[in-house]
Amino acid sequence: MKRDWDYYQWGRQTYVMGILNITPDSFSGDGLLQTGNPVRSALERGRRYVKAGAHILDVGGESTRPGASSISEQEELDRVIPVIQALVAADLDAVISVDTYKASVAEAALAAGANWINDVWGLRADEKMASVAARNHTPLIIMHNRSQPANLELQTRLGGRYIGIEYSNLIEDVKSELMASVAIARQAGVADDHLILDPGIGFGKSVEQNLELINRLDEICALGFPVLLGPSRKSFIGYTLNLPYNQRVEGTAASVAVGITRGADIIRVHDVRAMARVARMTDAIARKPIS
Repeated sequence: MKRDWDYYQWGRQTYVMGILNITPDSFSGDGLLQTGNPVRSALERGRRYVKAGAHILDVGGESTRPGASSISEQEELDRVIPVIQALVAADLDAVISVDTYKASVAEAALAAGANWINDVWGLRADEKMASVAARNHTPLIIMHNRSQPANLELQTRLGGRYIGIEYSNLIEDVKSELMASVAIARQAGVADDHLILDPGIGFGKSVEQNLELINRLDEICALGFPVLLGPSRKSFIGYTLNLPYNQRVEGTAASVAVGITRGADIIRVHDVRAMARVARMTDAIARKPIS
């Protein structure tokens, strides 16, 4: 049922996306390639996530942490396709999303049973991505991203953060660039009601800009599309609280709660059980209940 697009009642409930990183080098320490059997580990984690309240499972094979190296198309396929096939075979009550910016990987993932595409480069890294989504009538998450290696600062304990990223006006620039990605999707034939926007917390924004973006998320929501928020364990929390990635659950919870009050429709998180509870409580306070 959760795989049916009509299931989602945007603005009435927050939906939870659980992160499945099929990588060796996730910034959050949860890369499943570190386990002896990543497919089995991903399936076990996916089951736990759904039981804990996840509506969507986001499968990614290439790390997007600041400073991560890119991998080949074949390596990404080798990582994500067996996991997607296993999740599909398990028939979990959840959407399966593929986190990729490569059109060929997205196409193969959809053929393997994935339901959504999550493109962290907002259709700007691979010109064929929009047509893949359109041809398959696939819901598509498009993210704002201004990541530039030249603006990256790395600290061993707190991770990577971006400094010196210039915006004329943070919110207006993010809105404008998201709508440019929407235009690419429309040109390819993707329906507006299959689009979800992600402001790209942590991607080419300073700590202060990330905080402002969450606090003003309602201005992104005013564009008229469902909005995904992904603050989980990110370095802006670490630098704000001076905490490593494995001590950021409270900072994530605060970011999620504020984001929901500002209109976020989906939260993308690692700590699914805790954040699903935060979402339900925040919904009870800030949203009208679903009858």
